[in-house]
Amino acid sequence: MFDNKNKPKGLKRVYLATLNSLRAFNWLMKNEAAFRQELLLLIVVIPITFFLEITIKEQLILIIATLFILFTEVLNTAIESIVDRVGLEIHPLSGLAKDLGSAAVFISLVIAVCTWAAILI
Repeated sequence: MFDNKNKPKGLKRVYLATLNSLRAFNWLMKNEAAFRQELLLLIVVIPITFFLEITIKEQLILIIATLFILFTEVLNTAIESIVDRVGLEIHPLSGLAKDLGSAAVFISLVIAVCTWAAILI
């Protein structure tokens, strides 16, 4: 049971938070094809940015724009997990929550494409 009054502090909190994050990334790698695809995209584009004739600031912007896709995918997966935790029956609000999470991922993809286009064109 979670004890809200006796939470870890300092470096122990950072250590435990890191373990939780690593467990989440491990779960995402095993269970979420979209996350794996977007991670592969990031792994491909990071080296590409080193061969482009752009400033370090522009390179960082391109990498962050691609990282933002992963960020929204993690949030989308969290939303889907919460909805499934509440109930697996089909409900309009459950579908809406999942669709909104998907829309957030789509918007992050548009942002990344626009960012790449703006810097490279």
